[in-house]
Amino acid sequence: MDCLFCRIIAGQIPGNFVHQDETMVAIKDVNPQAPLHVLIIPRRHIATLNDLSVEDDALVGSLFRRAAAIAKEHGYDERGYRTVFNTNGEAGQSVFHIHLHLLAGRGLEWPPG
Repeated sequence: MDCLFCRIIAGQIPGNFVHQDETMVAIKDVNPQAPLHVLIIPRRHIATLNDLSVEDDALVGSLFRRAAAIAKEHGYDERGYRTVFNTNGEAGQSVFHIHLHLLAGRGLEWPPG
């Protein structure tokens, strides 16, 4: 198993978990770009957004709902937060297992990066 996130999900590498259920995990980013920087990751390996199918629509929706719940748990639901998927190298994807970034706790510029 070469995928970093699959190894974290399997317990082979430690992760700082903030949520776990049967379809996803959420971990604190090891290189946070904001005071709250969490990665919401499906347990099933899907390399990029390009690999999603119609059958994954509910999964993707649940990732966003979990991001909103985590933002609320940390007091950022009213202040504001950002959710981001990076797809492939030019967009900044470095681990090829889809993951939704949740960032909050500082002003976030637009346009990003």
